[in-house]
Amino acid sequence: MGEEGTEGTVHLLCLAASSGVPLFCRSSRGGAPARQQLPFSVIGSLNGVHMFGQNLEVQLSSARTEDTTVVWKNFHDSITLIVLSSEEGTSELRLERLLQMVFGAMVLLVGLEELTNIRNVERLKKELRASYRLVDSFLGDSERIGDLTQCVDCVVPPEVSLLQEALSGFAEAAGTAFGSLVVSGRVVAATESWWRLGTPEAVLLPWLVGSLPPQAARDYPVYLPHGSPTLLDRWWQPVLDPLRTCVPLGPRALPAGFPLHVDVLGLLLLHLELKRCLFTVGPSGDQEPSPEQRRRLLRSFYSLVTATHFPPEPGTPEDKVEDAAQRAQVPRACYLVSGPEEPGTGWRLVALQLGPRRLLLLVSAQSPTHGLRSLATHTLHALTPLL
Repeated sequence: MGEEGTEGTVHLLCLAASSGVPLFCRSSRGGAPARQQLPFSVIGSLNGVHMFGQNLEVQLSSARTEDTTVVWKNFHDSITLIVLSSEEGTSELRLERLLQMVFGAMVLLVGLEELTNIRNVERLKKELRASYRLVDSFLGDSERIGDLTQCVDCVVPPEVSLLQEALSGFAEAAGTAFGSLVVSGRVVAATESWWRLGTPEAVLLPWLVGSLPPQAARDYPVYLPHGSPTLLDRWWQPVLDPLRTCVPLGPRALPAGFPLHVDVLGLLLLHLELKRCLFTVGPSGDQEPSPEQRRRLLRSFYSLVTATHFPPEPGTPEDKVEDAAQRAQVPRACYLVSGPEEPGTGWRLVALQLGPRRLLLLVSAQSPTHGLRSLATHTLHALTPLL
């Protein structure tokens, strides 16, 4: 199994579906933004073959060459998104979900009306510039995984109940039902109404916050000299210390000192009904694989097991009925060895599904394959109270 996202180039094209006019093109190479642009002739050919198929009532969704995967997707018969990836091991699942996230980002920052009823192409191009930073964050390497799993990246602080109580009180006093605490693009706590947001926005909002630079303009709460001079102090002063403990939790996601087996190099825990996830890798020092490689291995393994072994995440009621009918035929666990299947060689990847939870582990080469399911089961039981 190749590491999804290893080197290579990703090109993202956005076009007006009716005219084929390019609205923007974003690229990344090796996980970092790149200025390399596709020639207009290539853009025209990619869009032309898609439109040709549509005219014949043939839906072209993906194609592969020796070193490149291409995925097309049309939204509301108005916007066509095309992604090309030469990254080693990139799956179609990953690219399809990338396009869904990109369109969601466009709607978040421009609005659906502007995208489905294009009156002025040049004005729309200018408005879409506001989405570039968020879109670019999906193309590059990230410590988060919500763009792929479509679940909200979360962290679990040691005093979550105190922070939850403070947030709920503050949101009520501020007159809003929607509020969340976010650290490094991951949700620490949120109000009940916030958790009821739909899949795209619940993932996109913290991702947007995490993509903003420290100097970016944003709305700030203020003290009103007469109306509410102590609103912030009232709710947040008593929990300053728990708030400070959240800051270093971003990449780790788990509380400090959480007992993970020494062989566990990284993990992804999903709650498929709540649409939340915990994603973390351990520090590697000078040992392989590096944190970046660990994240790539877990992302690639997630794409593999989701596309081939486990049922899709819960969606429409019809999907759930079909899933229930097929549940008896669905595997509960699987594993993969990257490299020779011999003691002390190759990294182990194991996936286990139990009820609404799915756990993926990256395990060191020292761990015997016959003990992987037991290790995954023990780890899942330990993590269950957190998510």
